[in-house]
Amino acid sequence: MPQDGETPSFRSASGSLAEHLWRRTEREDLTTATFATTLVVPWSSNALVLKQLGTQTLQTRKAMKFYLFLFLAALNGDVSTFSMMERSPCEIRSMEAFCHGKDLHQIPPELHPNLRKIDLSKNKLLNITESPLAFYTSLRHLDLSSNYIGFIESEIFRDMRNLEEINLADNQLYQLAQHDLWLGSLPQVRTLDLSRNRLYTGMAEHFIHKAPSLRHLSLAENSIIEISQRTFQGSPGLVEVDLHSNMIMEIEEGAFEILSQLSKLNLSMNSLTCIAGFNLKQLRVLDLSRNSIETFHSTKSEEEFNLVWLDLSENKLLRFPFLTQASKLAYLNLSKNIMQFVMVESPRDDDDGDYGWMDTTLGLQNQAQKNNTISPHLPGLLYLDLSYNEIQTIPSEFFTSMSALQVLNLSKNCLQIFMASAELVSLTTLDLSSNSLQHLDWGSGTLVNLQKLFLQGNRLQSLPPDIFAHLPRLSLLNLRSNNLCLCGFYSGLARKRLAGEDRGCVSFVDLPELQHLYLSDNKLKRIPMHAFYRTQLVALDLSLNWGLHIEPKSFSGLEMSLKYMDLHGNGMTSLSTDFPLFPHLVYLNLSDNRLSWLPAWSENCCALEVLDLQNNSFSDLKGSKIPTLEKNLRNLYLAGNPLSCCGNIWLSQMIHRATVEIPNLDLTKCQYAKSFGYEEEMAVRDIRPEDCEKEDLKKMSVLILVAAVLALSLVVVGVGVFCCYRRHMFGRHFKA
Repeated sequence: MPQDGETPSFRSASGSLAEHLWRRTEREDLTTATFATTLVVPWSSNALVLKQLGTQTLQTRKAMKFYLFLFLAALNGDVSTFSMMERSPCEIRSMEAFCHGKDLHQIPPELHPNLRKIDLSKNKLLNITESPLAFYTSLRHLDLSSNYIGFIESEIFRDMRNLEEINLADNQLYQLAQHDLWLGSLPQVRTLDLSRNRLYTGMAEHFIHKAPSLRHLSLAENSIIEISQRTFQGSPGLVEVDLHSNMIMEIEEGAFEILSQLSKLNLSMNSLTCIAGFNLKQLRVLDLSRNSIETFHSTKSEEEFNLVWLDLSENKLLRFPFLTQASKLAYLNLSKNIMQFVMVESPRDDDDGDYGWMDTTLGLQNQAQKNNTISPHLPGLLYLDLSYNEIQTIPSEFFTSMSALQVLNLSKNCLQIFMASAELVSLTTLDLSSNSLQHLDWGSGTLVNLQKLFLQGNRLQSLPPDIFAHLPRLSLLNLRSNNLCLCGFYSGLARKRLAGEDRGCVSFVDLPELQHLYLSDNKLKRIPMHAFYRTQLVALDLSLNWGLHIEPKSFSGLEMSLKYMDLHGNGMTSLSTDFPLFPHLVYLNLSDNRLSWLPAWSENCCALEVLDLQNNSFSDLKGSKIPTLEKNLRNLYLAGNPLSCCGNIWLSQMIHRATVEIPNLDLTKCQYAKSFGYEEEMAVRDIRPEDCEKEDLKKMSVLILVAAVLALSLVVVGVGVFCCYRRHMFGRHFKA
């Protein structure tokens, strides 16, 4: 036992922690009360040696409450066992405490001292003080988000050397900064979330002024207006900064330059209007979307910039941003701006970095200024999005340096002509949808790697018949909502339009890589025979072409490849294609036509999963043998047809088995024919076979009765005729 005034000696594997706590009591001059701990030592597998460590005097009631606990430690492997003084409100799993949503008003003091994580989110905490938080010295992750915290004791995290992540999002920390209080040291904290705390300009420094190890910082969804040079001086090691959804209007020069390791910066959803003299060479990802930026230009520099991802979407850019010649940019999003011109104004030799083109509205109207332009230098660019702008033309030299470009999105613009340049040799996806295109031009060897081409929503009417034959790797082609027609079989083989073909027709013959073709809403009137010869289509959409006529052999050659067919909304009255001959067909849409007959399906004929027959003129589908599809069929659409209840009794059996889903079943009606020609409409789910059998018996009885009446009438008539004949013969004989 230690003598008075001496520090007790803890001879155990966890003596360092006990000694740390004892020295802490000495620092607080504890002298009056009794403190007792019990050491449990696993001496062997069957015995425990208990040793009373001793008593010491304590002084303050606060310390007495804090240090009154059971401390258990193991000699072997530095493993300790802790018994809680009272039942904890938290769930403990793998040395992690989950206390979220427990209506707690303070941090629980009775948790295990060696916890690595405590989740206290969505509680009612108001203040964070040293007691009992400092007791959890092994803590690595602390989540205090979604509380009402407005006060944190200064330097509370200074001695928590293991703490790496703190989440303080969605609190009221603006109160702490308003009273000029400072968080203090964050010696090992690498991730800090201060989002949604109503912080404004100058408040962030109160939390990160002593954070040398900080790498990831979120200040999102606050009210910051300006970023100054002082903001990040206390956290020079930052790698990622998230400032989205603030009101930032100004960034002081040099504010981010001091962050030599900064790699990712999110400034989206702010109020920035201009980015001039951009020189963050260390940055790799920059998000400036949803601001009000009108101009973006980098400084003139021979040094290489590391920026690979730049998002400038949803701004007010009037022209293409000026980027340094030494650029690594791979992703560039410029969608939803007001650009009309894509070329970059070349900097003058006497420019000092401002480039003098702030008034770009005048520049667009000045032809001389247009001539003083160059194409952007982006040799590593892989993705370029220029959609939702006002671009009318794309100069052929625009793509001069973009030989690596793989995805180009020019949809929702005002283009009337698109001419592909030879530099687009790596392009795999091209989106030209929703423009005003009337003419396309690309030569052989231009887009040799193009796989997906989107041309829907244009004014295409007259194209070279073999235009898509120059795209050898094309697998998806969307031509919806144009005004095209299809060339015949022989024109396709000849790669040119033959005499008698429709002017401007396009051929889809012999395109071996094409798998998905969308031709809906093209005012098509006819699908020629063998229109898709040697083209192994998987999906074909010919819907919304009212009055479409399909030849008997229009789809010849697609039997072994076709899986998805859409023919809805064409007003067809007859079906000339025998779809049971398509064994791999899984989706067939024949809705919104005028069909009254379907070919008969045979068992195991195909893999059909969805069959849509809505809004047609089908009455009796018994001959189509739809139940034979039940093995694979998942959805059967029948609403909007004048179905006969008793003519489709198989439907009642299918509903009863519940193997096939019939959407809108309550709206699927049928006509139930009663005696004397009276018909009643009822839901198909209410069809009962016995009702139809009873009605059949009634009909049979009526038929028998009618037959009997007819037979009796014939007998009566016969007898009458015979009697008249006999009477006539008797009269003649009597006269004689």
